Amino acid sequence: MVDKNTAPKDDGTVRPMPLFYTNPAPLDSKRHANLALKKNFGFDYASDVNAVPVNMIEMPQVCHFYPIAFSPDENATPVAIMGLRDNENLFVNNKGTWEEGAYIPAYIRRYPFIFSELPGSDQLTLCVDINDKVTEENGEQKFFDTDGKPSALAQNALEFCKSYHAAAQQTLEFSRYLAASGLLVDRKAEIVVAGNRRINFAGFRILDEQKLTQMDDKDFLEWRKRGWLPFLYAHLFSGSQWQRLTRLLNEKLEKEDSKKK
Repeated sequence: MVDKNTAPKDDGTVRPMPLFYTNPAPLDSKRHANLALKKNFGFDYASDVNAVPVNMIEMPQVCHFYPIAFSPDENATPVAIMGLRDNENLFVNNKGTWEEGAYIPAYIRRYPFIFSELPGSDQLTLCVDINDKVTEENGEQKFFDTDGKPSALAQNALEFCKSYHAAAQQTLEFSRYLAASGLLVDRKAEIVVAGNRRINFAGFRILDEQKLTQMDDKDFLEWRKRGWLPFLYAHLFSGSQWQRLTRLLNEKLEKEDSKKK
């Protein structure tokens, strides 16, 4: 399935596989005539990651549930922090269920679909991560109907990926501007949890609130003109969610300790 939107030209460099994806392939009505999405495959695929990228437009929702930080590279990608230890998402339980009531970032909801640019083409193509955990042959939720046309499921996935792609492009502009602004600072955190255990958390950047308040009027008005101020404040508000992560980890550690007794 191909979208009419165009993507940036491929520069020939090898890019790593996107987070979660192992075998993304373009959906094809002939090759995948009987392929279907498994029902209720859960969130096990996200259970061992402690941070995921978020788009700028969802930061006002994300800030109510997760701390928002920025990657240390020149892109300064905004990410939602979901765990304090490596390979641990505190919002997914051992049944593959997300914590009730918590906002689920679009990057996670998009899976197993993703846009990709085919070699020799500048069009975005809808792909699906084909693996036994999320797809099956002759299942109920097929990607194509008997006439070889995209099913409602595939059409909805295409529209979602189109919206996600547009939001991601806006986010890239925002985050690169932020990275060049000098407002970000490297951050390290030491968090004390149950049993007086200490966890060191590093490798991310946050907004320096003092630098923000001292910004000159011209720069401040530029941020306002671009409509980006609410997203800076969403990041600042999200700082209170570190306490939520600490609470969730303490609850998990207490359960683990009780099982050992």
